[in-house]
Amino acid sequence: MAAVCFIITMALYFAATVLFLAYLLRRSEALSKVSLGVTAAGFATHTITLVTRMVATSAPAPPSVHEALSFFSWMLVLVFLAVEFRHRMHVLGSFIVPLALVSLVSAAALPETVPTLRPVFTTLWVHVTLSMLGTVGFAVAFVAGVMYLIQDRLLKSKQFNVLYAKLPALDFLDHLNQQSIILGFPLLTIGIVTGAISAEFVQGSYLNWNPEQTWALVTWLFYFIVLMGRLMVGWRAKRAAYLTVIGFAGVILTLVGVVLKSHGAVS
Repeated sequence: MAAVCFIITMALYFAATVLFLAYLLRRSEALSKVSLGVTAAGFATHTITLVTRMVATSAPAPPSVHEALSFFSWMLVLVFLAVEFRHRMHVLGSFIVPLALVSLVSAAALPETVPTLRPVFTTLWVHVTLSMLGTVGFAVAFVAGVMYLIQDRLLKSKQFNVLYAKLPALDFLDHLNQQSIILGFPLLTIGIVTGAISAEFVQGSYLNWNPEQTWALVTWLFYFIVLMGRLMVGWRAKRAAYLTVIGFAGVILTLVGVVLKSHGAVS
C-alpha cells in the first residue's frame, strides 16, 4: 500500500507543480484553488505513505536517505499549507511544491528499506528529524529570498506584470526570510549536536571531519553569521536574500554528499 501511495503522491505533486507554474504566469485565480486542492490530496497520500511505513517497521532502525528525503518533502508541503492557511499566499506553492517534488523524486531513486544513513548521522530519528526540520526552515528562507530578488527586479525595471501582482510585498518576504532562519537554525544546531553525541557513542569521536560533516559545519557557521548579521547588524533586503540563496546551495551540497556516500556504501 505504501508503494502505491508513494507513486500517487509523486503524480499529484507533479500535477500540482504544473498547475502552480501555470498559475504563476496566468491571471486566472481558479488555478490557485485547483493547485491547492491537488497539493492537499498529495499531502494526504504522502502522510498515509509515511504512517504506513512507520507502522510496518517492526523495530526502530536508522532511517534511510530515501525516508529522510521523503520526510523533507512532506515537511515542505506541510509548511506551505500552514502558510497558505494563515496568509492565503497562493504563489508560495509555485516555488515550494516544485522543490518538494524534486526531493520526492530524489527519494524514489534511492533504496527504500536499506538503512543507508550511518550511525554518526542518526540518533534513531532524533538527529535526522531535527536536521531536516532545520533544512526546511532554510528552504523556506531560500524561497523567500528568490521571491524577494524577483520582485525587487520587477519593481526596479517597472515591469508591473502578472508575476509582480502575485508576489507578496518586499517587506513581507524579508520578514518571512528572517523568521525562517530564526526557526531553522536552532533546529539544525540541536540536530548536529545529537549527531555528534551519537558519533561519540558509536565511533568514540564527536567529529570525524569527513567531507559531509565538514561541509555541514561550514553551512552551520554560514547561517550563524547570516543570523547574527540580521539580528545584531541589521542586514536586510537584498543582501539577506542573496546570502540565504547562497547558504541553501551549501545545504544542497551537504545532502548530495550524504546521498553519494551512503549510496556508494550499499552499492
